[in-house]
Amino acid sequence: MAEPSKRKRLSGGVHPASQSSSPGTAGLLLDSQRNGEGSAARFVEGSILRITMKNFLTYDYSVVHPGPNLNMIVGANGTGKSSIVCAICLGLAGKTAVLCRGDKVGLYVKRGCKKGFIEIELYKRGGNVVINREIHVENNQSIWMLNGRHSSQKAVEEEVKSLHIQVSNLCQFLPQEKVGEFAKMSKIELLEATEKSVGPPAMYEYHCELKNFRNKERELESVVKEKADFLQKARQRNERNKLDVNRYYEKKRHLDLIELLEKKKPWVEYETVRKRLEDVKKEREEAKQQLSSLRQTQAPMLKKIQAIENQLKPIDAQIKAKTVSIKEAAQRCKQKQEQLDRKHKEIDDIKQTLTLKQMEEEDHRKRISNTKRIIDDLKAELANVGDQPDVTPQIDAINAELRSIQVERGKIDGEKADLRREGDNLSAQARALEKKLIDMNNMMKVKEEKLRSRHRDTHSALEWFRQNRELFTGNVHEPMMLVINVKNHGFAKYVENHIPFNDLRAFVFQRKDDMEKFMEEVRDKLNLKVNSIAAPEESCSRRAPSRHIESLRRFGFFSYLREMFDAPDEVMSYLCHQYRVHDVPVGNEQTKAMIKTVIEEPYIKILYTAEERYSVKRSLYSRNISTSNSAVHPSQYLTIAVDVDQKRQLEQERENCKVRLQEIDQQMKALQQRTVQLDRRENDLRKEKKHLSELRGKKRQLEQKISTKQDSLRQMEQGGVDLQKIREETNQKISAVNSQKVAIVSEFKSQMKLRAKLSIEKVYLALETVGLTAEKTKLENDCREGAVELKTLDQRCARLEQLKNQLTETCKSLIKRAREICKMGPGEALSEELQTALSRLPDTLDELDAMLNEEQSRADCFTGLSESVVEEYNRREQEIKNLEKELDDKSNALNAYRQNISEAKERWLNPLKQLVDQINEKFSDFFRSMQCAGEVDLHYENEEEYDKYGIRIRVKFHSSTQMHELTAHHQSGGERSVSTMLYLMALQELNRCPFRVVDEINQGMDPINERRVFDIVVRTACKKTTSQYFFITPKLLQNLQYAEEMTILCVHNGAYMLPPNQWDEQAFIRQHLRRKARA
Repeated sequence: MAEPSKRKRLSGGVHPASQSSSPGTAGLLLDSQRNGEGSAARFVEGSILRITMKNFLTYDYSVVHPGPNLNMIVGANGTGKSSIVCAICLGLAGKTAVLCRGDKVGLYVKRGCKKGFIEIELYKRGGNVVINREIHVENNQSIWMLNGRHSSQKAVEEEVKSLHIQVSNLCQFLPQEKVGEFAKMSKIELLEATEKSVGPPAMYEYHCELKNFRNKERELESVVKEKADFLQKARQRNERNKLDVNRYYEKKRHLDLIELLEKKKPWVEYETVRKRLEDVKKEREEAKQQLSSLRQTQAPMLKKIQAIENQLKPIDAQIKAKTVSIKEAAQRCKQKQEQLDRKHKEIDDIKQTLTLKQMEEEDHRKRISNTKRIIDDLKAELANVGDQPDVTPQIDAINAELRSIQVERGKIDGEKADLRREGDNLSAQARALEKKLIDMNNMMKVKEEKLRSRHRDTHSALEWFRQNRELFTGNVHEPMMLVINVKNHGFAKYVENHIPFNDLRAFVFQRKDDMEKFMEEVRDKLNLKVNSIAAPEESCSRRAPSRHIESLRRFGFFSYLREMFDAPDEVMSYLCHQYRVHDVPVGNEQTKAMIKTVIEEPYIKILYTAEERYSVKRSLYSRNISTSNSAVHPSQYLTIAVDVDQKRQLEQERENCKVRLQEIDQQMKALQQRTVQLDRRENDLRKEKKHLSELRGKKRQLEQKISTKQDSLRQMEQGGVDLQKIREETNQKISAVNSQKVAIVSEFKSQMKLRAKLSIEKVYLALETVGLTAEKTKLENDCREGAVELKTLDQRCARLEQLKNQLTETCKSLIKRAREICKMGPGEALSEELQTALSRLPDTLDELDAMLNEEQSRADCFTGLSESVVEEYNRREQEIKNLEKELDDKSNALNAYRQNISEAKERWLNPLKQLVDQINEKFSDFFRSMQCAGEVDLHYENEEEYDKYGIRIRVKFHSSTQMHELTAHHQSGGERSVSTMLYLMALQELNRCPFRVVDEINQGMDPINERRVFDIVVRTACKKTTSQYFFITPKLLQNLQYAEEMTILCVHNGAYMLPPNQWDEQAFIRQHLRRKARA
């Protein structure tokens, strides 16, 4: 970056006609090109008349006035030549991607300025075009003006396009960063660029139209072929189905006949049943007459039998009543019998109760006897216990020992509780440490996954290293991106932008022999592409910065890069040694605001602001300062931080917890064993105490037992039962029950008498019924023969009546079914056509069934056929007709397209071949003049594939070699530059674009080729028929040949440059002439 006092400007320097041209002539030519009307007439429409730059890249303010032909822009590297190229591109609405310098337009504004300005004046008949672009840094936005009026970028692009300016076309605009890409262009891309650059206005449109036509032709050909194939297949399928259709129609004829037969069959059935019905009716009437005469003959006997039946009916009713009364009397007798049974059981229960009382009294006496015997035994035992010694002192000693055991157990329980509490705390702490370690390992896995996705070989080498770590003597660290841990996520982007990715994925070794062994294994044997680094032998990780950070805080710096992250000593040592992370300060927005002051500070070579990285360089000669800056890209790998020291500390704490838990477990086991011992001793003492207590309390217990037994004996003696009294009460209860039994037996006898009386009366009635029944039977036997005949006739009449009803219903159902089958409405008669068809068929059921079976058998022979076959056949016939019509339409459309393609091909290909021939002629001439060979031809593999056409450049720089196609790999850089330059010069005379820009294309050429190319450029670009040409170069060979039509623009850069308003080129020329005259 320049100092505040220094100014930069671009000067329209000398403009010589040749090496021997006179000074006066040069001055006149300069003036005429700047101000004369004749000069404007030589400009091609769209040529650049003026370029004004303000606060743009290296310029504070400068105006450039190019000439109408060749413009040589000469200046040392870094003076601002390419800035003019950037101004042309951006001023004419070009994209920043064309320049390959920065993706934001705000980066092209001079450092420290909020906005920049570009103005370009283009020559146009009827009035020049002035385009203004004001670029704002803050939002990367631009304000456009067209001829002094505010405009949009779209309108500017349209105006530029109307003047045939194409800054995105490498054949017209070739910036320094794109020189190498020209040779990388494919033949197809080169053809399109050439068409846009030098072809007639409609040529590229014709080419695009041809490609679209060809694509449409392919689609139509595919459609026509598809429809033709489908049509052929449809025809084949219909031919196969035709036989099935014929068989279907034959089957349908049989089915139609079957339908007629089925229609006639119910009519024939109806007629047959109707005739049968008439016969039944006639037979029924005859049976009714016979039945009537027979009934008149048997009427007297029937009347007598009826009278007897009338007498039998009341007698049967009386018998039924007597039967009911007998049943009721029997029921009452049964109830009385049940009452007697219950009274017998009640007497048995009273006797059972008495027996139980007697048994209880006997048991009571036995208990009294046993109690007396127990009391005597206890008194005898009490007499024996009187002489036992006193055991109280022994019991007191046992109690004292038990108390001491309880105290010791309390202490042990306290210790166990403390150990258990400590164990729980350690377990919780171990779980928390384990969780933290798992989280850290998961974070490391995420970092390793990022490494694997970005560079799989390094990840494979990492897995090999972890399996073979023991092969190495010194410290070996995994790739830096895994061991570097930033202290804050926001710091990751600075560290990642400062350390290249190739180093971030590198393994770091303490010893070089370990590194060589590692590379031999993974690179040579495993064929993995990995990076490795040997740390400096003397550690640099603690190297002090040039200045303390406190002295830089006034500029907004808050830390050096080294303090933003942690890393192993060898890694930090390498980074301090290689990238000086200990001496790179990081600042904030305040630093960016004070950047002009900051870069003046000594010892600062690289610094970071909040979002940018600055590199500061100081000239060893003039001590001038130049800076470059770039945006700080977001971090991709280091945002996930894992503190290795913290992880190691956590692992150590986890191991300490495990050791302490094991110690606690051992102590708990020892305390548990002591508790078991105390429990055994306590049990023994308690048993001994129990025995002594029993000896001391046995006499008192015996006395209490004797007293208790005596009280129990008194109570038992007082609780005796009076058996005599209980026997008297029992006898009284039995007497009362016997009295009740006598009453019940009396009632039972009366009911039995009533039952016997009713039974006798029933017998008398039964005898009377038998007499009447015998008389009736005799009468019935007398007229039995007539009754059988009468019954037979009656059954026959009923049967015939039933048959008549059935036949009537059958006739109704048959006539209804026949009308339904013939689809006849109410009151509708058979049609004459149907009657005629039915009259031709048989009139008997047997013949109809035989014919129906025959036709059905024939129809069944046609299997696998359905109406869908015919429908499918007819539908496909219609589809075939539609397809034939569509195929004709598509074939006609295809022929029309082919005619259009043929016409468009003639409009495009013939002019294109002529154009390529012209380019080839010029290109070949240029190469022959350089004693080399070159040719340009139109290349295609298939004449009909218009999207595969391309321009092929073939060159030969040595007589001993064959001609080869120009590629990015076959020729050297200088040869590619020569070929590119000569191809552009071959386009120059054919060019319909108003100007061409070529930036530093002569870099890499040898002096002989550079001189030859320069002569060709001067000779070609200075012709009156050619357009404006900008040739940018940092150097020129000596003794070059110049033309009067050239304009040489010298770009100067220095601390003592004059302001633009003090630059007087005429005064310099006069001064030069005076010095020359004095000499």
